[in-house]
Amino acid sequence: MHIQDLIIKDKEQVKLADIFLSESNRSQINQLIKENLYAEDLDRYGLPVTNKVLLYGSSGCGKTTSAKGIAQALGKPLVILNLSNVINARIGETSQHLKQVFDRAIRDKAVLFLDEFDQIGKARGEDENDVGEMRRLVNTLIQLIDYFPIDCVLIAASNHVDIIDSALIRRFQLRLSYEMPSTEALDDYYDALLARFPAELHPSNRRYGISYAEAKDEALKEVKYKLIQQLEQGSKP
Repeated sequence: MHIQDLIIKDKEQVKLADIFLSESNRSQINQLIKENLYAEDLDRYGLPVTNKVLLYGSSGCGKTTSAKGIAQALGKPLVILNLSNVINARIGETSQHLKQVFDRAIRDKAVLFLDEFDQIGKARGEDENDVGEMRRLVNTLIQLIDYFPIDCVLIAASNHVDIIDSALIRRFQLRLSYEMPSTEALDDYYDALLARFPAELHPSNRRYGISYAEAKDEALKEVKYKLIQQLEQGSKP
């Protein structure tokens, strides 16, 4: 399998300032970025640089956009693992393909993003059908992470951190939890999302108890519905 089949191309630029994060997560991500911008200076003093990050928690709450924002802030290319092609490969090839992706990220001095990390970092012994293969895969990952250089950043994301092998979790110097947004956080998100649309296109009601991604889909669906209604009636918003 060619290296291009193992990587997802995503050129979307995301600014960290535009991502809705908890104060704690934003502060820790900002510190991560500063450490990597001054990596050589820290290294001269023998200070470790945080460059391995695990993002975990609820789906649709900003893990992927955070990875994109970190890459943009550091001015580094973003390399995204194509998980489906890696795990659907013939048995025994998964470790080899992972190494190819890590090598590519290292060569490009990139931010490497491993989404759905639990699918490749599942605790050894969880699946009786492929214990041998899973153990080899986790051992390979441990080695790849241990030797990941400081001029690159590794970001893994998972909605099911509880099934990830504990030896892998320990490799990440920074572990950030992404929780479902509060009512107040969603109100701020709705306000920012809808600010560019005329008031008459805004949703009649706002949904709560959902993720940012779900809120965006719901709100924009109603905006489009109202806009098309106005266009069909011959009036401009």
